[in-house]
Amino acid sequence: MHTVVVNPAGTTPADVLAVARHDARVRIPDRTLTAVAASRRIIDDLAAGSDPVYGVSTGFGALAVRHIAPDLRVRLQHHIVRSHAAGTGPRVEREVVRALMFLRLKTLCSGRTGVRPVVVRALADLLNAGITPVVHEYGSLGCSGDLAPLAHCALTLLGEGEAEGPDGRIRPAAELLAEHDLTPLELHEKEGLALLNGTDGMLGMLLMACADLETLHTAADITAALTLEALMGTDRVLDPALHALRPHPGQAASAAVMRRVLAGSELLGHHQDEEPRVQDAYSVRCAPQVSGAGRDTLAHARLVAERELAAAVDNPVVLFDVLDEPDAARVDNPDRAGMGRVESNGNFHGAPVGYVLDFLAISVADLASIAERRTDRLLDRRRSHGLPAFLADDPGVDSGLMIAQYTQAGLVSELKRLAVPASVDSIPSSAMQEDHVSMGWSAARKLRTAVDGLARVIGVELCAATRALELRETAEGLRPGPAARAAVAALRAAGVPGPGPDRHLAPELETATGFVRSGALARAVEEVTGPLVPPGE
Repeated sequence: MHTVVVNPAGTTPADVLAVARHDARVRIPDRTLTAVAASRRIIDDLAAGSDPVYGVSTGFGALAVRHIAPDLRVRLQHHIVRSHAAGTGPRVEREVVRALMFLRLKTLCSGRTGVRPVVVRALADLLNAGITPVVHEYGSLGCSGDLAPLAHCALTLLGEGEAEGPDGRIRPAAELLAEHDLTPLELHEKEGLALLNGTDGMLGMLLMACADLETLHTAADITAALTLEALMGTDRVLDPALHALRPHPGQAASAAVMRRVLAGSELLGHHQDEEPRVQDAYSVRCAPQVSGAGRDTLAHARLVAERELAAAVDNPVVLFDVLDEPDAARVDNPDRAGMGRVESNGNFHGAPVGYVLDFLAISVADLASIAERRTDRLLDRRRSHGLPAFLADDPGVDSGLMIAQYTQAGLVSELKRLAVPASVDSIPSSAMQEDHVSMGWSAARKLRTAVDGLARVIGVELCAATRALELRETAEGLRPGPAARAAVAALRAAGVPGPGPDRHLAPELETATGFVRSGALARAVEEVTGPLVPPGE
């Protein structure tokens, strides 16, 4: 099994996906544990002093005004976990919880949170044992980070609450820990707070959405090309010289994908109308502009995600003297390891992540919208240039894909609602101490739903476009290009039948969605075209 080495300064999106989706194990280098221990000395020194330090010797949020005596501090840290584990609603997906845990582990390993090495090892052991805390849909305001979701994860470390075992069964956390020879943690000063205070949930979901949308944008460009081909449109609008006039990199990339898919087609430019078409409809002609804008939005989101991935989000954080020396200096010079301070900050606010989550939801809704319009054009005999109504075998007796377009329309309508930004909302909390919040978790949750909906919309267009291509070849003897033929063959091999009398459509739409989501569509086409989006294009 693949192992990810926890590297706070060099964690990659691929590392997060490996742990979240593919159950990669995690390993913490000894050098990192040494740095964690060095920063803990600062917390121990502050705990022994008389000055109040937030999260070390005070309450939390609006209760930070109370000084906590040393004999109550262990109870304080356990109580913050228990009280903050207040989520409700459906369970959050396993991959989201594993991403959440791994990203919190990455920050704990940065030496900025002041936890003991035993806390770091305990969280790593939980991941490696395949134990996944039960986290609920509702509870996070995205500030101070994803408190409730992270608290449910920390609760499992204490041997409390419920978690899912490697076998997929929900059981008491204490039972699962014992089964894997893991000892419940006893938290010391600041450690409960350090386990809760980060943007890890929204960031994990952003990283996974970026990976999924990379696949879906390519799929959408392929289906746009297949639809253009089935409608016997023109590929002249894909000329690189035209796209150089408006130098958005995403637009150029989408046009290049469509151009490669259409190479060698016999269908392009044939007009059966009494009056020749000079231009194709916007949903066909402007496909690269819309998908390309989404690609550029995705590129911006990845930039924000990578910056957040390099961050150490906690409050308060450990800072070190001498211009905040890097970790290596603290480890190599133990005499300096305890020379530092703890400072409160606002880095836990989820605004940077929340904004791009909402931005992506807007581009997802628009990409789905234009795909639905292309599908409708394929099904309407007045606009499909000779294709049978609804691509039916015997129109009137058969309804063909009529209701598949209804399904698309329902999804697109839902995606438009999901495009309403969450990050513009804020409800004050904690007796007005936390009076402006990001709602980044909510933005992430609705984006996950939107990405799923986009895959389904593209799946329907794929079913329609491939059926139309086969009908066109049968009726007119004009062959689609090699890439289109490869896409059709792969989809049929996956279990989606071609044209014919009406049948139960739902299973094949589900299969088409999985085919799109998995990247199988792009892989089938690339067997013919080579890489659709070469590096640097």
